[in-house]
Amino acid sequence: MKAALITFEGIDFCGKSAQIEQLIQKLEKKRIDYLLLREPGGTVFAEKIRSVLLTKENETMDPTTEYLLYSAARAQLTRNRIIPALKAGQLVICDRFFDSSTAYQGYGRGIDLDFIHQINKFATAGINPDLTILIDIDLKEMECRKQKLSKQLDRMEDQKSNFFRQVRSGYLTIARQEPERFRVLNGKRTVSAIAEEVWQQVQAFL
Repeated sequence: MKAALITFEGIDFCGKSAQIEQLIQKLEKKRIDYLLLREPGGTVFAEKIRSVLLTKENETMDPTTEYLLYSAARAQLTRNRIIPALKAGQLVICDRFFDSSTAYQGYGRGIDLDFIHQINKFATAGINPDLTILIDIDLKEMECRKQKLSKQLDRMEDQKSNFFRQVRSGYLTIARQEPERFRVLNGKRTVSAIAEEVWQQVQAFL
């Protein structure tokens, strides 16, 4: 086993959380040590930022403020959890990382991409994921899944369809730019079918 950072990305309702859960079950069966983290979050401070970012009462938040808050949480997570884990030779699984900001705040909100890239690099101390699994669904599928939910949507989940269309396009653009790091998987299949492909990709990498 080598130290590695594997991240999961995708628009809201793509099913990445379910796939992370499936992967964790397989890692535990194989007795592979891992650290599971999420963004924003993963530390006491970053979880407080998460609450601010996802609370619908803050719907008027400026896009720049939103991005800088995500970056602050990311900086804390990277320095307090990710870097120490990688130095200890651990496998780190992270539910979202800086690609989310590039897609959501860069392509989605329209913040300058050069600025996004600079702050992303600064916030993460230059660390890049070793493998990024992008679970891709189209907007029709996303809206269908959203309508079936019984829980109240958070501030980010409740964005307009056009916003998510731009975010998805951004993700696919990023994946095309970094084909050696990204694995784009069709998220409209069954959970088990996607999970099998995720496991194949992770096994091949590890």
